[in-house]
Amino acid sequence: LNECRPSRWVGEPSALASMMTGVDGRGGNTQIGKVLSHIRRAASESRISAAVYVGDAMEESVDRLCQTAGEIGLLNVPLFMFQEGNDGVTREAYREIARLTRGAYFRLDASSARQLRELLAAVAVYAAGGRDALADHSKEKGGSARLLLDQLR
Repeated sequence: LNECRPSRWVGEPSALASMMTGVDGRGGNTQIGKVLSHIRRAASESRISAAVYVGDAMEESVDRLCQTAGEIGLLNVPLFMFQEGNDGVTREAYREIARLTRGAYFRLDASSARQLRELLAAVAVYAAGGRDALADHSKEKGGSARLLLDQLR
């Protein structure tokens, strides 16, 4: 319980990969609000080009999450919400968070490892170079990058 805590922000893929290998999921209610609050705080202090959230559930007040997501949207930080599984309540909440921040939503399943890798690469291209860079990347790569670009229009 209450084990959601922020790490430092990183810009190097190897540093992020190292941090992510130490993350594990635990039972208990989701803590999406804490994550969104952290993003809002950090974005008010310095520029954040994009943020990614991967989860499988949503057990919090959608209204509170959307309030914070709207504030993040005003700070021009698109959230890319990736859902494992197909829970309808989670899907609608993640879609609304993505919409309010001008980000994107994708549903993943057990066979989506390759798609997640492609989506994360496309988000990195977008974060580094914006919509034009993502458009160029999607012309070259197609697939998930094209799907991401389509949602950002």
